[in-house]
Amino acid sequence: MSRSYSDAIASLNSLQSNFAIVDAIRRSGRTMNEQAIPEMIEWCRKIGYQPSDFNRLNAIHIAGTKGKGSTSAFISSVLTKFLGTTSQTDGKPLSKIGLYTSPHLRFVRERIQINGQPLSEEQFAQYFFETWDRLESAALDGGVDPKAPGAKPVYFRFLTLMAFHTYMSEGVDAAVIECGIGGAYDSTNVIQKPAVTGITSLGIDHVGVLGATLPEIAWHKAGIIKKGSNCYTTSSQLPEAKAVLDKVSSELGSELVYVDVDARIASGDIQLGLEADFQKINASLALAIARDWLTKQGYTDMTHSEDKLIQGLRDVRWSGRCETRHEHNLTWYIDGGHTLESIKLAGQWYASVHQRSQNRYLIFNQQTRDAQALARALHDTLATTLHDSHPFSHVVFCTNTTSKQAGFKPDLVSVNTNASHVEALKVQKELAETWKAIDAKADVSVVRTIEEAVELVRQQTKEGSPVTAFVTGSLHLVGGFLEVVEGEKSG
Repeated sequence: MSRSYSDAIASLNSLQSNFAIVDAIRRSGRTMNEQAIPEMIEWCRKIGYQPSDFNRLNAIHIAGTKGKGSTSAFISSVLTKFLGTTSQTDGKPLSKIGLYTSPHLRFVRERIQINGQPLSEEQFAQYFFETWDRLESAALDGGVDPKAPGAKPVYFRFLTLMAFHTYMSEGVDAAVIECGIGGAYDSTNVIQKPAVTGITSLGIDHVGVLGATLPEIAWHKAGIIKKGSNCYTTSSQLPEAKAVLDKVSSELGSELVYVDVDARIASGDIQLGLEADFQKINASLALAIARDWLTKQGYTDMTHSEDKLIQGLRDVRWSGRCETRHEHNLTWYIDGGHTLESIKLAGQWYASVHQRSQNRYLIFNQQTRDAQALARALHDTLATTLHDSHPFSHVVFCTNTTSKQAGFKPDLVSVNTNASHVEALKVQKELAETWKAIDAKADVSVVRTIEEAVELVRQQTKEGSPVTAFVTGSLHLVGGFLEVVEGEKSG
């Protein structure tokens, strides 16, 4: 009997670490596992690969705190403009570009893309169960129950294995691989000989596993640097981060290249497919990395290559990041922000593009212990940027639950949050009290689902006056929002 995409998602969700496990790890203060890479190598072996096999992927490996997903998307978009071009090195035409990113917004298959498109449901199910079945066979061969805990890797590791298997099976010419967390011990770091690496802007994030200081975090990110491969990073890195990156690259014999914002991008002569000033450095970094890869593979000594590079930056699409959508007299502004720095950048982008209206809504959630600090940071950023301590007339806090009737779509199920807190709306009520304390003029609401938050905003449009709404915070919220509005179109 054939197994479907739905079957694959149900099986994949069984690999999620539940809240109790995640919380215990966080409370223990345990850092990232130094055995993570040996363990990942063993998982690769169980599905039939050695790390050296992945050298065929000509990988572009990207780490960083902010902008690694956008940078990866820019690189993928640029390289796809060269599809069909014949290499002057080996005479082969460029035919397939892989892109592996996380998290997904609406569909898990968004994480594994080829030529800018997510795997189809049929492709995802095929490669998922090929990976799954190989792991089950390896467990049986070792005398282990394939259903037992530990017989398969956890969620992200499994998807990384599956992505590598997919790209090997599809024979991609390049694989743009975004790290999950960190770099040195990230499961993607089984790549031994990347064609080129990149490290985006660094900041404080995931302190429970990466450390609480910028040098500690920089060390983890620098773990993707490899001998013989150039590494590109932003010239705006702070001195303490630069010191670590310089040291690691020097020790390994990798040339570290600092990248400034491209003058044409800075001036606006090159229009980007992603809005926001902070995307300019991501695009510039992507341009330098793509040029390096194309040059080494023999694809740039041709007419119109510069035009293709620029077109790739213009045509990039990265849903839910610095995105504007219009509905009648309602304008949605959508961007995620899960760290203090990223929520400030999201706020600055919103301040630079939004249309002032009497009815200004915020839909926000962040289901973490930092939620209140992020809400305050967003308010303070907008108050400073807009010179207005009352940036929103209405503020809506909701959970990441998608809809009233169906709850979570299977692709969006998450079991690593505190279910009792979600049920009691604990975080949302605390956020509401926090916002009331910093902006007493705002009309603050708490609702259970994203669907209800969207309905609340749309209700205001019936009054006839223009409405603007900023959806930000958790990327799970952004993904659920997109599922609500896109699901209406396909439903």
